[in-house]
Amino acid sequence: VQLQASGGGLVQAGDSLRLSCAASGHTFNYYSMGWFRQAPGAEREFVAAISRSGGSTNYAESVKGRFTISRNNAKNTVSLQMNSLKPEDTAVYYCAANPRSTVVPGAEFYDYWGQGTLVTVSS
Repeated sequence: VQLQASGGGLVQAGDSLRLSCAASGHTFNYYSMGWFRQAPGAEREFVAAISRSGGSTNYAESVKGRFTISRNNAKNTVSLQMNSLKPEDTAVYYCAANPRSTVVPGAEFYDYWGQGTLVTVSS
């Protein structure tokens, strides 16, 4: 499956941003989907995940209550709505596909990755 993330940009603290990831090349609803991010000089970290049907989600503690992951299997897309953004949310955000029916946070479970989209939050 090929993944294309979009929607990043420069925003101010407190603003909202919506990231999207379009999938192609395989049956989209075969995959659980996740979002990860990598800040400059830091390791890639888990942000959120959603199950194949969308009925189950998982969030990192740092974004819980501010970010919402969703998917549209008819359109082969997964989105990340980010509200109340903070400067520490600044990172390159990646979408990823996991062929297992779990919403696990470990990057090792995700076999396919998009190219990343940069989110910069100014204070």
